[in-house]
Amino acid sequence: MRDLFDRIIENKGPLGKWASQAEGYFVFPKLEGPISNRMKFQGKDVITWSINDYLGLANLPEIKKVDGEAAMEHGAAYPMGARMMSGHTDYHEQLQNELAEFVKKEASYLLNFGYQGFMSVIDALVSKDDIIVYDVDCHACIIDGVRLHMGKRFTFKHNDPDSLEKNLERATKLANETGGGILVISEGVFGMRGEQGILKEIVALKKKFLFRLLVDDAHGFGTLGKTGAGAGEEQGVQDDIDVYLATFAKSMAGIGAFVAADKEIIEYLKYNLRSQMFAKSLPMVYVKGALKRLDMLRTMPELKAKLWENVNALQNGLKERGFDIGTTTSCVTPVYLNGSIPEAMALVKDLRENHGIFCSIVVYPVIPKGLILLRLIPTATHTMKDIEETLDAFSSIRERLENGTYKRLSAAVAAAMGE
Repeated sequence: MRDLFDRIIENKGPLGKWASQAEGYFVFPKLEGPISNRMKFQGKDVITWSINDYLGLANLPEIKKVDGEAAMEHGAAYPMGARMMSGHTDYHEQLQNELAEFVKKEASYLLNFGYQGFMSVIDALVSKDDIIVYDVDCHACIIDGVRLHMGKRFTFKHNDPDSLEKNLERATKLANETGGGILVISEGVFGMRGEQGILKEIVALKKKFLFRLLVDDAHGFGTLGKTGAGAGEEQGVQDDIDVYLATFAKSMAGIGAFVAADKEIIEYLKYNLRSQMFAKSLPMVYVKGALKRLDMLRTMPELKAKLWENVNALQNGLKERGFDIGTTTSCVTPVYLNGSIPEAMALVKDLRENHGIFCSIVVYPVIPKGLILLRLIPTATHTMKDIEETLDAFSSIRERLENGTYKRLSAAVAAAMGE
């Protein structure tokens, strides 16, 4: 027998082992100033490409006015208690009704957080006799939700309809033995690669297999589709998504989330979502703020138009300069480079210190070893000047990566970490 903490002390994990070199700069950085296209990092002005404020709502005066008035009227606490006990209001119902109408579903239910809510939705929808089939690249909240499942689950290769069909055959055989059903889970937009989920192809398989489809559309809600209703609307299959979930943390620049489906399903979830039944209700400041944000999504299409003007300019500019941005079909803009973790650290430091560019860095174990992913999130607040400066900076750092400059600069760090 050993002390439980021995393992934790000996093995910090694939990311934790870099804490002494990375914390405060590469991870847990502190961006300061109003949320916008340009903020401050360690006292320096930087162009920010790491803020999920797609439509640029976060710092608009009309948004801050509603948030401020709601805080003054209700404080941060109201309503107190869980929704089922003492935390229910007309405003919560109003927001739910408006969200359901916006995403073209019969009903919706508010969730305190997307991550927490998605885990709980999965847990509530399936029993031990049911089978889950999900895309191997699904978000961590889905993986954690699936881990709660006491029955069988299968993964299918990312966005691969043939792999999905094979796993549906396995799931169907098993479900016939257990007497259960099948839940397929995918994403509207995969947040790292920027690819839309193959929702159209998944829906087509409903003609051959009996299953229900659950979609996490955190990055698609507000950015895709004619009205902004998301990836399902974009692909013309919104009606065929059985359970739709999105968060306020991206396009709505807020806190909270919602799940939408047929009335009967939402009624069931209301009484079975453990993360909502036993947690404090979403505070009024977030509810009223979300109502205002949703109204702007509906009535100001120019926000989404400006976002996509910037997305197209950035992504086309990167491709014209020979950068690999994968197969993104959304606002999420990944830039793939080859290099080690120490080289990635040197590269990002150069970007921030010498070029004034702040973007997220993704390395192993999130992506395979030897790859560096720089993820850029364009917003409606970015300018063409921001984009041009960023393109020039990326051309510069690629040259230094390829000529070995970052390898030399990072040699001491690599040696210390045994890389």
